Amino acid sequence: MAKFDIWDIHCHLNGVAGRTPEERLDKLLEYAKRVGLARLCVFMGMEWAYDPAPEKMRQDNEEVLRAIRRAPGRAFGFVYLNPRHTQASLDELNRCVRDGPMIGVKLWVAQHCNARALDPLIERATELKAIVYQHTWLKVTGNLPGESTPMDLAELAARHPKAALVCGHSGGDWELGLRAIRPHQNLFAELGGGDPTAGFTEMAVRELGAERVLYGSDAGGRSFASQLAKVLGADIPDPAKRLVLGGNLRRLLRPILKEKGINL
Repeated sequence: MAKFDIWDIHCHLNGVAGRTPEERLDKLLEYAKRVGLARLCVFMGMEWAYDPAPEKMRQDNEEVLRAIRRAPGRAFGFVYLNPRHTQASLDELNRCVRDGPMIGVKLWVAQHCNARALDPLIERATELKAIVYQHTWLKVTGNLPGESTPMDLAELAARHPKAALVCGHSGGDWELGLRAIRPHQNLFAELGGGDPTAGFTEMAVRELGAERVLYGSDAGGRSFASQLAKVLGADIPDPAKRLVLGGNLRRLLRPILKEKGINL
């Protein structure tokens, strides 16, 4: 496993044992070590809110800041924002990324990501060289009121061609999601969450190119091992696996890590 230098773009403190953020990160790192993961990206706090008020958003980010201080260089933080609170989100983005150690942005289900309310957040994230991870899903039972689809994210990507945007879960229904994001070179597919079904990684590499596919687990909602199986068991060559498992994420994060004086 060491030959792949695996970086996981999608980890949470929620769903992990521990009374404090530090204890929960320790548990994540314990599991990660067992399966050979080198680095973890962590976002959102210990208890989730679909539409967090500014105070809750700040609390969640503070818990992640506490956690990543436990393991600098091994765990990186993404700031959790709610576009329904634009100024509070900009303040958090500046506090946690510009003035703090975080290196990315996490957006969830409070607001459809094609809404114009996201524009100032994406513009600021791009200025700070922070990549943006947007949760997406396509549910046969219907999405949550503010839950984005890959099609919504494709609209956002078209408006912000210089932003580095990650399509979380590739939309769940990845056969549709991958096709929706295919035209936009600044959009990257993430493999995390969902069952480790055959063909997902192969289609992502075939349709987008190996350079636009990222490994993620969605731990602790999913296990590291089941999600790694999507890539390690895929019928793609080892050089492609190296890109998906860590090479692409390292390339995307290199500019902001350099800005923060982190050389990995």
